[in-house]
Amino acid sequence: MKMNAKKVMSLMLAGLLATASLTACSGSSSGDTTAAAAKEETTAGESAAAGESKAAESDTAAAENGDKKVLRVAMECAYAPYNWTQPDDANGAVPIADSNEFANGYDVMMAKKISEELGYDLEIVRLDWDSLIPAVTTGQVDCVIAGQSITSARLQAVDFSEPYYYATIVTLTKKDSPFAAAKSVADLKGATCTSQQSTIWYDTCLPQIEDANVLSATANAPDMLMSLNAGKCDIVVTDQPTGKGALIAYPDFVMLDFGGAEGDFQVTDEEINIGISMKKGNTELKSAIDGVLSKMTKDDYSKIMDEAIAVQPLANQ
Repeated sequence: MKMNAKKVMSLMLAGLLATASLTACSGSSSGDTTAAAAKEETTAGESAAAGESKAAESDTAAAENGDKKVLRVAMECAYAPYNWTQPDDANGAVPIADSNEFANGYDVMMAKKISEELGYDLEIVRLDWDSLIPAVTTGQVDCVIAGQSITSARLQAVDFSEPYYYATIVTLTKKDSPFAAAKSVADLKGATCTSQQSTIWYDTCLPQIEDANVLSATANAPDMLMSLNAGKCDIVVTDQPTGKGALIAYPDFVMLDFGGAEGDFQVTDEEINIGISMKKGNTELKSAIDGVLSKMTKDDYSKIMDEAIAVQPLANQ
């Protein structure tokens, strides 16, 4: 409550007169006592203020801790060895939002590394393949780490980080297939084939097979592999990590790698470079993620991918 200035001055003057009167009657001892009491009050006030200051600092630190940023990352959780779903946190798996299941795989390992480097908490959001880019553009998630090729079509909708993996296109077939000895794309002529929807494998590679019987695309990578295993098709086209993982899950499969030369599927570097997508114009996040990736090498990526392949659960293939 504020006081009138004149009233304040009157009170101060009265106080001074009273103090002078006490000093004249009681001598220096009363004055010393009064001064000591005043000093004690001041010291106590300073201590209380210091305590309040420390408490405020503690509250601020706690608030900053509570406000730690969360990196919301979308993926299918069904595309081993890039990402998959498992029932527990074995091998460093991360909880999937709004579920009692966990996600693991190369994409999860990379998401963990990026989050740790940037000081963020990590949240994995499980979405269907065709829902990934819409989730970024609408702000449902911060980014997608899901084995996406950096295609010109996708770049019209989202921004991409620098590549976090460099893929190789391969073909899978069964060991007893007439196509098992194929040495080039030309040797796949007439094959019944399929691959995952909205991928360069389906949209770009399969049309390069002469006289191919191209079946409808599968919803995800596991469905693609099950189609081959069930004999619904002769071959599927995918990338090398997916192929390596499939060989563990399906011992009857054989992987054909045409070496990237003239007889191989013709794709651009952009189509086989795998990136992290985020909302257009989110330069802050892009710079932060690129900063983490810039410290890594292709050998680092390969080492992490080998680790993912080694711990993938066969049931998710």
